[in-house]
Order: sequence, then C-alpha cells, then structure tokens
Amino acid sequence: MRALAATGPHDSKLQHVIWSLKFENNRAMAVPLGQRMSTRLAQLDWTIDMLVPVPLHMKRLRERGYNQSTLLAEHIALMQTIPLQPQAIHREIETRTQVGLDAQQRQQNVAGAFIADPSIVTRKTILLIDDVYTTGATMTACAQAALDAGATAVYGLTASKA
Repeated sequence: MRALAATGPHDSKLQHVIWSLKFENNRAMAVPLGQRMSTRLAQLDWTIDMLVPVPLHMKRLRERGYNQSTLLAEHIALMQTIPLQPQAIHREIETRTQVGLDAQQRQQNVAGAFIADPSIVTRKTILLIDDVYTTGATMTACAQAALDAGATAVYGLTASKA
C-alpha cells in the first residue's frame, strides 16, 4: 500500500460511533463518518481512479445486512465525485472476526482471503475504504490482491487508526 490516512485516532468517541455503525445497525452514523473521511481525503494530494470498500464475506453481509465500509465509501464517492467500485475486490474466504486477535493472528486470518477483478483494477489507482485500521492486516491483504490483479497503486483511508 502506497499510503494510509485516517480521520483520527481510535479514541472512545470515535470508537463509539464506529461500533454503533458496525454492530448496532445504526447506519446513520455512516453520514458523519463519511463526511469526515471525505474532508480528510480532500486534504491529501492523491490522484484516485476509484473507491473500493473493504469487502465482507457474503455470510457476514447476510448476517449484518450491510457492509459498513460500503456505506462510508458511498458518502465519500458522492462528496468527492470519485467512482465507487464495490465489486472490484471480493472476500473469497470466510474469516473470523479480527476483534481480539494480535497482529500475527490478524495477518494469518486474512491471508489469501481477497481476490481482485483484473477487468476492474488493472492500471487503476485504488483507494481502499474501511472503518478502522488496527494492524493493517486487512488493508494489506486487500491491497496485495489489487496489485496482484494489475492495479497501479493502492492507498487506504479509514475513519480511525488504533
């Protein structure tokens, strides 16, 4: 991954908002978080071809009913007029939640879990969108999948960084 930015540290206030979005079905929290992320992106000198939310496995998507990263990416795409490509990267392997895992366990948990579509990512600069950056395992695995499929460069943007 070429670079990563976050809107702020994973402090108690931001953690509460993200938790509410992610685990309490409070989709409205995607609006202020998406606005913060859009504002942060506007401060950066990055040329981006597309936004790609970090994907959930289909099983987790069905359980939750939505992908919080997609909700965030939708708001950023609207505010920044950057194309959104949620189908660019697919989570092929169902992984367990990263909560409570150390850095090595997180890396092993997501190794090989993602596949990118070369017809979408080849020769493109991608901005991965996720809610929290903890150890970087998920973002790194997604970025590697995109690069392996022909992406030119991959950046990352999260609502918070632990």
